[in-house]
Amino acid sequence: MRRLSGLFLILAGTWFACDGGDHPQRIRPLAQDHVVIDRSTDPQHLYLGTPGIVRLASSRLVATLDQFGPGVKELSGEKSILPATGYVMQGKIFTSDNGGNSWTFRSTFPFSHARPFVAGERLYLLGHCEDLMIAASDDGGETWTQPVKLTHGQLWTGACDNVWSANGTIYLALERRYERGLEECWHVGDIAPVLLRAKEKADLLKPESWSFASSLVFEDVVTPERLDFFGVPFFPSAADTAIWITPDRPMSPMGWLETHVVQFTDPNHFWFDSTGHTFHLFMRAHTGRTGYAALAKVVEQPDGSMVTQLETVPSGKTIVYTPFPGGQMKFHVLWDEPTQLFWMVGTQVTDSMTRPECLPADRYNLPDNERRRLVLHFSKNMIDWCFAGLVAVGPIESASRHYCSMAVDGDDLLIVSRSGDEQALNAHNGNLITFHRIEGFRGLVY
Repeated sequence: MRRLSGLFLILAGTWFACDGGDHPQRIRPLAQDHVVIDRSTDPQHLYLGTPGIVRLASSRLVATLDQFGPGVKELSGEKSILPATGYVMQGKIFTSDNGGNSWTFRSTFPFSHARPFVAGERLYLLGHCEDLMIAASDDGGETWTQPVKLTHGQLWTGACDNVWSANGTIYLALERRYERGLEECWHVGDIAPVLLRAKEKADLLKPESWSFASSLVFEDVVTPERLDFFGVPFFPSAADTAIWITPDRPMSPMGWLETHVVQFTDPNHFWFDSTGHTFHLFMRAHTGRTGYAALAKVVEQPDGSMVTQLETVPSGKTIVYTPFPGGQMKFHVLWDEPTQLFWMVGTQVTDSMTRPECLPADRYNLPDNERRRLVLHFSKNMIDWCFAGLVAVGPIESASRHYCSMAVDGDDLLIVSRSGDEQALNAHNGNLITFHRIEGFRGLVY
């Protein structure tokens, strides 16, 4: 009888653990509760994405977002239309003066993939509408200048990624697109991460205030044939077209995108540059598998130019991919001076080894494209990551928590998420932008 009782307790404990019972050591979300910044008025045709956030010196929070999908053309306000495709672009700006508990709509803007940031005493918003576009605000985001083009006749893409400051200069990265005649597919193989540089106190609305690094196009340096031994690409991949793994789930050419820039200041780091002229680019890696980010670097030359190139490791081998939790999806990185740590919020995949034909109908695209669970990590070197916590989970598979941006507010970490609820069209095309606060986030370090 005693053995049976013990067996029952073991089985009961297992059942409660698997059922998500109230086990004292069970992981609980850090910021499941949220405030909805914006909600789509037509979830089947109008989608929300690219959330950005910045905290001003006044403590005001400014949040930005994209509206995309066929419903954008029906909206009022200033919009842009891409000549080649007819794609309509419009973003929105909100502010909060009570720590994110409520948000006030301020204006729209006619470009996409924008990131808000402060340089000098001014608030800026940088994105693209084919060419790079920038606008500025001198009253905390309430009113904005007319957008200005920083380039002419170019094609750009990007996301709301980070901004790095060093020696009175800001650095940020977007991707320039080079049309290489790819067939119908997701074009991430013909883009190049480009580091931009400008003095913080310059007038960033002037194109001459900016310098651009050289371009390094993915397909010029990486091909499926050159990779072996660690399973990249995971699915069959071509350089110029999508390969349909199932009739409704394509594998597009490999590529990199959504670039973050960091600088290593620890003299003990293998990639530390004592001159302070090297910046590393960490990018989402589209490979068909999970757990890798793509890597490159930019070196400032004596003449002031910036050259983009691949990094090497002590063996002399070139490194393009580095282990990175959630590197298969858009992530966001910020440097926190008090902890001397990089913090990263990204997407946790729980099931990337199910055959595509066996995935449920509500699972978006290929197995590596799970988007429901948002997680936080920290690292001292951008290579070795410690799990800090589960931030939030969508209520169903098609209700995502992903594509986030972060800002620090005193002792708290602020996160804005491209999200969805039960009304969302799918995991990619969400209907919400949500605001999450992790109180005392530095206490998560161990």
